[in-house]
Amino acid sequence: MKKVVLAGGTGFIGEYLKARFTELDYEVQIISRQKQHISWEDQAAMVEALEGSDLLINLAGKSVNCRYNETNKREIMNSRIRTTTLLGKAVQACSTPPKTWMNSSTATIYRHAEDKPMTEEAGEIGSGFSVDVAVKWEEAFFSFNLPDTRQIALRIAIVLGKGGGVMTPYQNLVRFGLGGSQGKGSQKFSWIHIEDLYRIILFLNDNKELKGIFNCSAPYPVSNKELMGELRKSMNVPLGLPSPKWILEIGSRVIRTETELVLKSRWVIPERLERKGFVFKFQTLDQTLQSILK
Repeated sequence: MKKVVLAGGTGFIGEYLKARFTELDYEVQIISRQKQHISWEDQAAMVEALEGSDLLINLAGKSVNCRYNETNKREIMNSRIRTTTLLGKAVQACSTPPKTWMNSSTATIYRHAEDKPMTEEAGEIGSGFSVDVAVKWEEAFFSFNLPDTRQIALRIAIVLGKGGGVMTPYQNLVRFGLGGSQGKGSQKFSWIHIEDLYRIILFLNDNKELKGIFNCSAPYPVSNKELMGELRKSMNVPLGLPSPKWILEIGSRVIRTETELVLKSRWVIPERLERKGFVFKFQTLDQTLQSILK
């Protein structure tokens, strides 16, 4: 039986991957803070789980959907660096280490871009706290010399799927008449359907020559204005009030999040995946929303 280890595998993405890999008859082991799973504090159990595994996928990290005060910033950074480091040490301790280790990263590593798309080769790294987290996360991941384990960093765009992620708050905005443009509305929105993220993982796992950094985003990003328009269309809501930046600033304080999550322009293209022959099932936003909201 093939074996996959999901680290931090209890969230929206992890639960989806667990179900899909189980359907393929994989043995699925989970490392998390929950008592029923392998503990981050038990290195011996982590090593045992990783021994002879086909694939390790690390999704661990505190959610960025919070206020960026010093406590939260420290937890966001440390949760990613610590778990990646613990996994690296566990892989090094294996007699038969995982064949492949895929580590989450984020498409927010690139700068605010409204002038041109960001690719793996030509993309420009941004600045600020979120970017610092992404850079240090990848540095921690690639700091390990693992000759028997292929390493792949997944720069994941905003993941869309049923029953989780950002879909619930976006649907609520539209439902309550606030489904207009956010800020200028010209900022780019890069996303990926959760099924395509799973398919990318399978594709990269099957193509043994591939390693390094891959952008995990659908090939046709849209503007925020187009995003909100497609949401209204999919939900049969004809009108939506726009949200100027000053309103977003007030609202973000009330619901304890950051406006960066909707105002930063993420224009990210999956150039390496497409060059290597990956074909997206959900290429456009209308396809994605039809799948999720039907």
